[in-house]
Amino acid sequence: MSERIWTAGLAVIGDEILSGRTQDRNVAQLASWLNAQGIRLREVRIVADVEDAIVEAVNTLRARYDYCFTTGGIGPTHDDITVDAIAAALGVPVVVHPEARAVLERHYAERGGLTDARLRMARVPQGAELIPNRMSGAPGIRIGNILVLAGVPHIAAGMLDALTGTLEGGAPLVARTIGCWVAESEIAELLRAVEAAHAGVTLGSYPFFREGRVGANFVIRATSQQVVDACGRALSEGLRALGRDSVEGGI
Repeated sequence: MSERIWTAGLAVIGDEILSGRTQDRNVAQLASWLNAQGIRLREVRIVADVEDAIVEAVNTLRARYDYCFTTGGIGPTHDDITVDAIAAALGVPVVVHPEARAVLERHYAERGGLTDARLRMARVPQGAELIPNRMSGAPGIRIGNILVLAGVPHIAAGMLDALTGTLEGGAPLVARTIGCWVAESEIAELLRAVEAAHAGVTLGSYPFFREGRVGANFVIRATSQQVVDACGRALSEGLRALGRDSVEGGI
């Protein structure tokens, strides 16, 4: 029987991402964090600040994968509607979480107090738990297999740190990168054969053009270091047989 593979989807929420005003950095940091937890990020959707769109994305992702993450839309302003949308997706009311309120009261005690706008950040879908936020006080939210994170990358990173070790997952992925000055089209058959010969491996090819030359980095991923290393050896030997030098760690 094959090892259970745990999966996740991500809804990146925010008009500012779709307009190009803000460049998303959460996809990369979430994917890296998930790999370390033994969970694969399988799908990412970028969704506008529109409740129906968020509801559709969340309901699709939470049904399709073991975990559904969202980033963005949990701040104090009127267009922060992620909480309302997730409550609508789950068919539950929005309530003020008493622990979240207490956290915010402490955080803003010497920053002007807990205004109505700031109190919005204590709102959660009924039945939700909190994800601690040591950076700015306003917590993330966890309800069922949905995990709601801040959109600001360094705040989202803190929330992920608080979640480390709390989600059920499989074996973490390990990776090895091998570079070569070669057009990937010239070694497509070698790449296919090497991947096929090593069960459990994914072999990604990432071409580039530098210094007036074409090259590619090949990233080998699996849950076993032994398998990754065996695949790496086979790839290096295959490149050498074609008269190509490989560069450990990539170019």
